[in-house]
Amino acid sequence: MKTRFPASASRLRRVGKLSRWVAGAALAGLLTGCATGPGANPADPLEPFNRGVSRFNDTVDDAVLVPVATAYRQALPSLVRTGVNNFFGNLGEIWNFANSAAQLKLQHSAETFMRFNVNTFFGLGGLLDIATEAGIDRHNEDFGQTLGRWGVGSGPYLVIPLLGPSSVRDAAAMPVDRVGDPLMYMGDVAARNSLNVLRLVDLRSNYLRAGQLLDDAALDKYSFTRDAYLQRRLNDVHDGNLPDGGDE
Repeated sequence: MKTRFPASASRLRRVGKLSRWVAGAALAGLLTGCATGPGANPADPLEPFNRGVSRFNDTVDDAVLVPVATAYRQALPSLVRTGVNNFFGNLGEIWNFANSAAQLKLQHSAETFMRFNVNTFFGLGGLLDIATEAGIDRHNEDFGQTLGRWGVGSGPYLVIPLLGPSSVRDAAAMPVDRVGDPLMYMGDVAARNSLNVLRLVDLRSNYLRAGQLLDDAALDKYSFTRDAYLQRRLNDVHDGNLPDGGDE
């Protein structure tokens, strides 16, 4: 299987298109109108737009992703699914390392570097998570967190079609995260697309139970998801050491 690391002109054009698409989604939200009133969340001024996109995403999820993820869990034994999850997690360590280094998190960078090498060479290419068993912690990092680390605010909450919860900052960081995805550099397009689909199905299968509990709970699913996402991202940026006031 051949890989090509230099970004081609066509790949850069695709990244540029994604950037324009994200900006267009944010602009569409602004044109839709801001949520107002005493109950409006100041972090979610685009709530009418976001709720509409959330309903669309839920429809696609229920019609496509949930049935496929359910069949995936039923068809493959737990040991195989764990191996798949470990493999993609190990690939992600490359971008975790790059962002840890960019944030000057020296300990996280060292541990991530060790995790990747231990799991790659002793864990059958990442199918086994030897590093976790050895007590080497995983530190998930992305470019949105890197921007937040250096003072870029999250901006308004934003729900992106098909991609789900985000923020203006995290949406703007997505094209860079995409460039940092090792799968992008696979020369075999069919194999690359297959692995991307497998990763998506595996990820969705991990949240089937949580999604069912959320659907069954007597609460506003949209508000719960929004608040949980914003709080998690705040914790991610500050590594759990929240600033005074608990928000950005």
